[in-house]
Amino acid sequence: MTAERKGSGEKLIATNSAARANYFIEEVVEAGMVLMGTEIKSLRQQAPNLRDAYVEISRTSASTEAWLLNAHIAPYSHGNIWNHDPLRKRKLLLHRHQIEKILGAVTQKGITVIPLRMYFKSGRAKVELGLGKGKKKYDKRQELKKKSAEREMDVAKKKER
Repeated sequence: MTAERKGSGEKLIATNSAARANYFIEEVVEAGMVLMGTEIKSLRQQAPNLRDAYVEISRTSASTEAWLLNAHIAPYSHGNIWNHDPLRKRKLLLHRHQIEKILGAVTQKGITVIPLRMYFKSGRAKVELGLGKGKKKYDKRQELKKKSAEREMDVAKKKER
């Protein structure tokens, strides 16, 4: 599942395919992650699972922090006693103004923050966060109808040639 984007220096680790199917993504934000050594080694070996992952913003009296929850990074095979918990909370590295903007969107507009993909950029692990609203069942059906209609038009165009 490792693929590189040409000219960008990015190496894709994992994607969350269910995210775009279940949410209307309105905005995308890139964030760094605070990881343990065994987590980085595990990411280089195998793909994590982002399907059930989400972002929570916690506000304390001193600061506001963003946390990645439920992202499964498998234990490193040679980690011994220093291995990490696969589902532990991971702190996201964002600027204060980005966190405040996300917090405002979550509280006022009812938006959910979900990870879309995880990748290495210049040797550092990054996660792409999507700010999105949940799709209803009829939205998903409309999208399927639209895709099938486009597919039928493409097939008809190819037959004409």
